[in-house]
Amino acid sequence: MRLAELSERSGVPSATIKYYLREELLPAGLRITATQAEYGEEHLRRLRLVRALIQIGRVPVATAREVLAALEDESLDQHRRLGAATWALPHGPAPDESDPATGAARREVDRLLADLGWRFSSRTASSSPPYRMLVTAVTALMKLGYPCDSAHLTPYARIAAQLATRDLDMIEERTTPMEQVEAAVTLTVLYEPVLLSLRRLAEAEESNRRFGKGNG
Repeated sequence: MRLAELSERSGVPSATIKYYLREELLPAGLRITATQAEYGEEHLRRLRLVRALIQIGRVPVATAREVLAALEDESLDQHRRLGAATWALPHGPAPDESDPATGAARREVDRLLADLGWRFSSRTASSSPPYRMLVTAVTALMKLGYPCDSAHLTPYARIAAQLATRDLDMIEERTTPMEQVEAAVTLTVLYEPVLLSLRRLAEAEESNRRFGKGNG
């Protein structure tokens, strides 16, 4: 297909596609004349992934390029490719290492991961954006006096494990590694609001059951 058709099928303006080509986010097409190139289905799939990273995931162009490089790195297994994509997504603030409560929170998070049997080495965990975000959240809970030790967090972690299984089932339904990475990015970004909304709706339902008029 020509650039115009690639633009029409993907919904991405031609000028944006040309920008992605210049930034090496999209591989060059097969040159057929001095001014025209031919593009295939692989370009359409890559373009969808790039858009998922940049538009949905709000990933900077330079970071998107790193994710795509990891995708093409045949020395990486699919687990690491998926990790490179999802870890590149925006996360919450990193822990404040000057705060004395951070150390206590990190110890509690490490205890939680050990109790769960989740295979995170200290080096891997410390470089993980979700791990750092969890430490920051637990620090805030500790300072406000809310329960956040391993015993209190474990039920939430068990539910998260079930959600992760569902996510990976959906990702695994995709047929190619690139489609799986695209699904990982899209599901991570779009399903988090879904999960938050469902939790709040469930809390409202449970609150009505416990405290609503006529239920006492």
